[in-house]
Amino acid sequence: MLKNPIPKVTNQLQHRAIGIINGKFTPLSSERLNKGFLIDNKDEKIETVILGKALSLLKKHIDLKKSYYWIVYPKNKNTQNLHLQVAGIWDPYQLNDFPNDSSKTNFSKLLEELDLKDNYFSVRGELVFVNTQKKEIVIKISPATKSKNLKNKNFKLVIKGELSLELLHSFVSLDINRDGNSLKLIKYEVIEKNLSRNN
Repeated sequence: MLKNPIPKVTNQLQHRAIGIINGKFTPLSSERLNKGFLIDNKDEKIETVILGKALSLLKKHIDLKKSYYWIVYPKNKNTQNLHLQVAGIWDPYQLNDFPNDSSKTNFSKLLEELDLKDNYFSVRGELVFVNTQKKEIVIKISPATKSKNLKNKNFKLVIKGELSLELLHSFVSLDINRDGNSLKLIKYEVIEKNLSRNN
């Protein structure tokens, strides 16, 4: 079974922002492995933090000289400044039950079988802002957190692209491509229009 790095949505109104990037992780220092940069195949650097779960994988399995497919959560304040949180590493051989003959395998082909590609992000949330002049939109993502003490885990993502002002406060599902430190809209689907009016 090929494990999908970006799982299928379980609920129509499931919020999320998750992507996959191929690159090498360079920690800031050997003492602090959880912070550093992801350097992609064009040598672009993105500020990156490794989350707890992925940190043990990193320590046990990852050769920092090699490129891997990283499963990441994007954060940004504007379209020039992307920050990633690594949630996992997609390596169908080391981390799944595959015959370990990865030398023959083309990872990008495997990704295509899953309808994914390098630098692809799936973003689902509420469209809260449209800047027609700058051609930017802002999506608010409210993760479904079970615990009450994690108040305000909502965050916003700024994305390059154009959506109609009529779609404000609608729940949208976006296919996004990373370009350098920017997230660019490829295509979108409106899942539910004008959420706030229904609340």
